[in-house]
Amino acid sequence: MKTAIIGTGNLGKSIAKGLITTNAITSLYLTKRNLDTIQEFEGYKNVYLTSNNSEAIQNSDIIILAVQPAHLEQILNEIKPLLKENHIIISTITGFLIDKIEGIIGAGNFIVRAMPNTAIAVGKSMTCLCGNTKGLERIKVAEAIFNRLGTSIVIPEYQMQAATVVCASGIAFWMRMIRATTQAAIQLGFDAEVARKLAMHTCDGAANLLIKNGNHPEQEIDKVTTPKGCTIEGLNEMEHQGLSSSLIQGMVTSYNKINTIKTEQI
Repeated sequence: MKTAIIGTGNLGKSIAKGLITTNAITSLYLTKRNLDTIQEFEGYKNVYLTSNNSEAIQNSDIIILAVQPAHLEQILNEIKPLLKENHIIISTITGFLIDKIEGIIGAGNFIVRAMPNTAIAVGKSMTCLCGNTKGLERIKVAEAIFNRLGTSIVIPEYQMQAATVVCASGIAFWMRMIRATTQAAIQLGFDAEVARKLAMHTCDGAANLLIKNGNHPEQEIDKVTTPKGCTIEGLNEMEHQGLSSSLIQGMVTSYNKINTIKTEQI
């Protein structure tokens, strides 16, 4: 794939690393105003560093936009005259709707929105994708890219706000759960480093059980709980203290906030 990443900041770097390490590129152009910040990519075969967006666009078929939200409209106006009918535009900018992108570069372009999370840096992102009518014709290309960087799923655009809470903010929610587990392990007698390792890898194992077995969480819980056992006693106490309720309410609150931000932007 002949790909360009316009605005190679933290997210752009993570995408670039994934594409390079999985040999998913024919060529890769990385743009940044200050090239000193992306010198780590210097020397990779078929990877080109430039501060010239036009050069990157003209030599690529897939354009991944990873700029700051405040700069996107300017960038779209800049690249509009350079776009050809084969270009696929993938925007990673949260909250910048497809119809707004279409209003600048035209609805006749293949436009895809991608919402990855920070686990993309380790190839474990849960990335949500949506597209305009034309973009859905090329959505498989976006899936191929982001499946190399974790897992992707195609959803309607109206669900992207909720997906931001579940997947992007969700990283922070799970980090807090792991931190709490670590704190409990310390209280139970483990030193901090061992406690953190126990918490991290137990969380990873739990997720992988569901991913690989395809079971409902309660099916896996049933395998661990025994009558009058310590696991069910602990679970019941957590529920009495509002574990599930507080997690759900926290996510709903986060969703309400993101919609408030969207309304304020409009």
